[in-house]
Amino acid sequence: MKKTVLVFGLLILALLLLFKFSKYTITSGDVSTEVVVSVIAIVFFFIGVYINKKSLNSHKTDATEINHDKVKDLEITPREYEVLKCISEGLSNKEIGEKLFLSESTIKTHVSSLLLKLNAKRRTQALQIAKNLKII
Repeated sequence: MKKTVLVFGLLILALLLLFKFSKYTITSGDVSTEVVVSVIAIVFFFIGVYINKKSLNSHKTDATEINHDKVKDLEITPREYEVLKCISEGLSNKEIGEKLFLSESTIKTHVSSLLLKLNAKRRTQALQIAKNLKII
């Protein structure tokens, strides 16, 4: 949080300095308005590129591989695993059924089985356990 405040504070300071510089150059008559505006545009272009690169790198998550051995140890069937992936996408039982061409009651059965195998009480808890086990 402090880093973000510091970065934005420095950006505001740079903006104020550029405006003061442009006001000085225009009033002194040394530089034309077009040159001042183009310098400001170039500076902020590079600041934007820098911030974009920093933000893309900070949101990069570690690409963890799925622990297929743990899936086998928990005895999760391939169909149950498909249902678990659909749950992680936020789909309802009806939507999962339509996607996998199964009835809603079959999906409920698979979800119940997943909850038992993952020792969870709710779908959200099952997802959290699955993420901790690195199976989704």
